[in-house]
Amino acid sequence: MDDIDLKILRNLQDSPGISMVELALAVGLSHTPCWRRVKRLEEIGAIRERAVILNPDVMGLSVTVLANVRLKAHDEDTLNAFEQAARERPEIVECFSMGGESDYAVRMVVASIDAYEHLLKKVLLHFPGVAEVHSHFALKCVKNTTRLPI
Repeated sequence: MDDIDLKILRNLQDSPGISMVELALAVGLSHTPCWRRVKRLEEIGAIRERAVILNPDVMGLSVTVLANVRLKAHDEDTLNAFEQAARERPEIVECFSMGGESDYAVRMVVASIDAYEHLLKKVLLHFPGVAEVHSHFALKCVKNTTRLPI
């Protein structure tokens, strides 16, 4: 990756909806070479996807829950089953496999504390292999970005 690739990526992080013409102008290339570089960056996986970021408060999802999950067993089948179950739940917006005391750290967005209680009792505690869930409720979001420091 060279300096022009990094300029392209910075511009796309700041304005994912930028047109190819505007992007080419911003990085000092003509349209076709810029388009080729973007396609190559997508092919090598530097650009994973482009997304619209919604405001959870406006969408009625004003409660953010951070949960540490510990499993009963750590065999491959249990880990894979837990991860698949996490991928299938729309309330779970991030899930990390962890080292240390907990096996997974999960970030969820829900409409209310009651909605989370229902999710916990009816869904999370029934995920494959779950031994315990320790939940923490965010008071406010201080920083939330998708931009990488490149």
